[in-house]
Amino acid sequence: MNGTLPSDKTLIKHIAIAGNIGAGKTTLSEMLARHFGWDVHYEDTENNPYLADFYLDMKRWSFNLQVFFLSSRYQQMLRIQQGNRTVIQDRTIYEDAFIFAPNLADMGLMERRDFENYTTLFQSIISQIKSPDLMIYLRASIPTLVEHIQSRGRDYERTITPDYLEGLNNLYEQWIENFTLCPVLAVPADDLDYVSHSGHLKLILEKVQDKLTGKEEVVFEPEEVARASADD
Repeated sequence: MNGTLPSDKTLIKHIAIAGNIGAGKTTLSEMLARHFGWDVHYEDTENNPYLADFYLDMKRWSFNLQVFFLSSRYQQMLRIQQGNRTVIQDRTIYEDAFIFAPNLADMGLMERRDFENYTTLFQSIISQIKSPDLMIYLRASIPTLVEHIQSRGRDYERTITPDYLEGLNNLYEQWIENFTLCPVLAVPADDLDYVSHSGHLKLILEKVQDKLTGKEEVVFEPEEVARASADD
């Protein structure tokens, strides 16, 4: 893609939200979907047969879990491409391949041969699907992630450590800096509480709209965030 979204909104089919565990992807996906009239494709955590076991024994279940997510998101992207509705996707296939799987391999929690097999499978899949029209990246610090994870109280997430989140955050920053498949909107999740502050949500909606209408340079200036904080 050339970095510019089409101005005709009927051509926009796929909005993706990326971010670490606890960044607020699902919540923002639902808010954007309500505002713009989009459908939401969620990350399949409730029906995932490996997720709870993975957090108890990461090395044993890492490959199984990553292949499940790869398959699930591939099916999601096929449905998006074949459908006639605009969809916002909660987490992307790219995060699996460039962040979670490499992190597991680097930590010694996925065998090198399994990681290489996974990477080959990903490359085969990615050649068959189209990239999103817009990537929304939620940038959040470790304290913000930990606070969100603790507040939602999922049993299988209780074993997640700050060190694990830090490793993922480092890979996220490397990945998003080099991601060029579609336009990116980086949202400072530490500074914008779009659940509790309507002004923060309004600012995000404005920035998303700017990207959807083809504006290339869209950033959240500190002054704008400060004004949004007072606009409740």
